[in-house]
Amino acid sequence: MVEQARPDEELLEAPARGSADELLDAGAHDALDAMRHSAAHVMAEAVLDLFPGAKLGIGPAIADGFYYDFDLPRPLTPADLESIEARMRESIAADHAFVRKEVPLDEARAAAEGQSQSYKVEILDDLARRAAEAGEPPPVTSFYGHGPFSDLCKGPHIASTGKIGPLKLLSVAGAYWRGDEKRPMLQRIYGTVWETAEDLERYLWRRAEAKKRDHRRLGVQLDLFSFHDVSPGSAFWHPKGQTIWRTLESAMRELQLRRGYQEISTPIVVSERLWRQSGHWDLYRDNMFLVESEGQTFSLKPMNCPESTFIYRSRLRSYRDLPLRFSEYGRLHRNERSGTLSGLTRVRQFIQDDAHIYVRPDQLADEIVALLGEVREAYGWFGLEPRFTFATKPDKAIGDPALWERAERLTIEAFAAADIRYELKPKDGTFYAPKIDIYIDDALGREWQMATIQIDLTMLPERFDLTYIDEHGTEQRPIAIHRAIYGSLERFIGILVEHFAGAFPLWVAPVQAVIIPIADRHVEASRELAAIMRVRGLRVEVDASDGRMQNKIRVAQEQKVPYMLVLGDREVEARTAAPRTRAGEQQPPEAWESLADRLASEAAARGA
Repeated sequence: MVEQARPDEELLEAPARGSADELLDAGAHDALDAMRHSAAHVMAEAVLDLFPGAKLGIGPAIADGFYYDFDLPRPLTPADLESIEARMRESIAADHAFVRKEVPLDEARAAAEGQSQSYKVEILDDLARRAAEAGEPPPVTSFYGHGPFSDLCKGPHIASTGKIGPLKLLSVAGAYWRGDEKRPMLQRIYGTVWETAEDLERYLWRRAEAKKRDHRRLGVQLDLFSFHDVSPGSAFWHPKGQTIWRTLESAMRELQLRRGYQEISTPIVVSERLWRQSGHWDLYRDNMFLVESEGQTFSLKPMNCPESTFIYRSRLRSYRDLPLRFSEYGRLHRNERSGTLSGLTRVRQFIQDDAHIYVRPDQLADEIVALLGEVREAYGWFGLEPRFTFATKPDKAIGDPALWERAERLTIEAFAAADIRYELKPKDGTFYAPKIDIYIDDALGREWQMATIQIDLTMLPERFDLTYIDEHGTEQRPIAIHRAIYGSLERFIGILVEHFAGAFPLWVAPVQAVIIPIADRHVEASRELAAIMRVRGLRVEVDASDGRMQNKIRVAQEQKVPYMLVLGDREVEARTAAPRTRAGEQQPPEAWESLADRLASEAAARGA
């Protein structure tokens, strides 16, 4: 599963949300996708068989499976899923061939209307309307049939139902028709299908493990954050969660200090004039929180990049000033649909570890090499191995083609200089910049898109008239590099929670050690040991609460605390402690000072 980061622009080539193109997109891009889309058709056949009055929505392949949306006379139950799955197996055993048939649009509409399939009628009407608006004749539609079932579909499909591999229906969820909360709520049945039984079992194990690791559940259990309906899509950070936040932020600030970044801060409320100038107004207006004041329209900023240009332009820049590396932890707001919000991984308010770097063309390659090194270093703190993709100029690009060609060549040379392999994604860059995207696999093998590096030739330099004076006294355009390594800190922390199952590395753990006095007479010594450790920068708590020692150890383990230190008469007298790890390993006794030094050194090493 690929979880997408959110760059500074929407994907211009993607079908409009809820459009006929999107609704007819089968999501089938390879053989396994085609199998999954075929399974969705078999599921629709089974549902119609069990619920003859069902109205069909859409049924694409998705990451790891498929779904189909239905308008049904009653809510589905777990027993219904079992019945639907059993009917699907009958259709698979029958090995019906998938047959494509082209049908004129008016005939297709008449057939759909005769079957009371109103959602299909709506899709067909949209196709007819779009053709009429373009001055074109109505298109010929395609249907795919297998056995007694036929469905409006662009395809592709596999040869026959018997080629569908091991499958399982997973769940039912509500889904608004065409993603519009003003439209009917349909029932979406999710399923998964794989080429082998081993693949299916492996996926089901990952799915069960993912539920255990769900950051929304662990966030409550570990007292890290919470969400409240007074501010939907915005995390309320509890002290422990804020400690993780500041720890990550401090580590990145340290890296940036070594690299010569200068931290800036820009306003949250910004005039629409800025977003019109940058081009974001046309792309992002629907995702902005707008504010009216004294007859002017402002917005809560959804991104930081245009504002950094005002600091760049605050004085005349020389070629000697570059590169300029401006970092900013700006609070951003995007008006995401409520149905898309998902814990920390999809929010309305978030902070990015943004940077905007202004370089001369001759500095670009070296800067990219350094940025790739920054990514590798930062992800190494967590034991993560980043993978890189390089997306080149899309068909709808703005800017000088010669600059695009040079930027792409220099980026490829930078990969070679850094000895980093990458996957090329032709024509997948942003409309204003080639870009490098960074991916990681988490502990469950799930793929996440993380950081991004965008080489901006036009949007900031051209639209905001950025210049520097070269060695000959001539005005030149700098190149702007947009980069985020963590990306959204909210999302990054959510991913870390799930990757580590809440058992963070020592340097990240909000509580690094708990000292457990066996009796009240040991509390004072426990607090003395805690003070020794805190002087060295360690985050330590003393559990002086009532309760048995074993219960306190259990609580600390449930809270995923890396070390537990039990103090009794012997330990207090000898001024030693024998650390117990959260995994249950009992380490040998150490003198308090020596132990504090060792743990502080371990934390400072920033290792997973």
